[in-house]
Amino acid sequence: MTLLVTGGAGFIGAHMALDIVDRGEQVVVLDNLTTGDRSRVPLGAIFIEGDIANEALVTSLIGDYNISALVHFAAKTIVSDSVADPLGYYLANTVKSRALIEAAYRAGVRQIVFSSTAAIYGEPGDAPVKEDAPLAPLSPYGRSKLMTEQMLSDLAAVSDLRFVALRYFNVAGADPRARAGQSTPRATHLIKVAVETALGKRTQMEIYGTDYETRDGTCIRDYIHVTDLIAAHTAALDYLASGGPSLKCNCGYGRGYSVRQVISTVKASSGVDFPVIERSRRPGDIASVVADASLARAQLNWAPRYDDLNLIVAHALAWERLL
Repeated sequence: MTLLVTGGAGFIGAHMALDIVDRGEQVVVLDNLTTGDRSRVPLGAIFIEGDIANEALVTSLIGDYNISALVHFAAKTIVSDSVADPLGYYLANTVKSRALIEAAYRAGVRQIVFSSTAAIYGEPGDAPVKEDAPLAPLSPYGRSKLMTEQMLSDLAAVSDLRFVALRYFNVAGADPRARAGQSTPRATHLIKVAVETALGKRTQMEIYGTDYETRDGTCIRDYIHVTDLIAAHTAALDYLASGGPSLKCNCGYGRGYSVRQVISTVKASSGVDFPVIERSRRPGDIASVVADASLARAQLNWAPRYDDLNLIVAHALAWERLL
């Protein structure tokens, strides 16, 4: 089986490509390197530099490499940037995804795993959110991802396409063997920023918003180890290969940590008491969002192994020290 991974030179996509290579299967990585890095693509993967909206290229790749399934990561992912540049996000995440899906379907691909997001839920409240919760995204990022989910649903309803949309919560950490990790320049992910600051790569870091109605006034998120997230993708591919119907499910651990808790964990793990500056809220940020991932566990037989904030931070630190 040969898999096509879009955005496979990015943080999560590179871990997916690495996992496929580890399993002895063939993977083709398609990435335009706008934010990706060629060096992240693992040895053994076939790398093609190009855009997912290039339908002729996608069609050619599927035919040339006998692609059986598509894992679609390529996207813009920063909530605050999407508020400032909504059209750019709708282009990258919705318009280009539509072109990719059409080209893949016309070329014979009938199984797609899609990288969705918890941002489609908007402000769900303190309780773990289930997949049947109201979908009310607060940012163009969330809306652009929801539109792609809807496109997949509509196509699947009138065709033999089957898909799994995995709604990520906050992805962090690095490969436990330090073969891959997050190396995006000017990253905005909290744990990445905190470990960079702890290692002196930033002079300080910021907390955006300390007046939320949460236990310590800062935002609460469900942090999932990137290796566990990739295991969910592998489980989704197996599920589709065995004939499973289309599915949308959450990927998280069901517990939340505040910004202050994460920073304290990084300080304790690194042994560095780095400067933290408090700022006002950013547009599009949600006070609290935590996953109910029981559907993924039941339907995909997903069994996460790294559900430990200390371990997530330790792996992120180990990777960051190599950069």
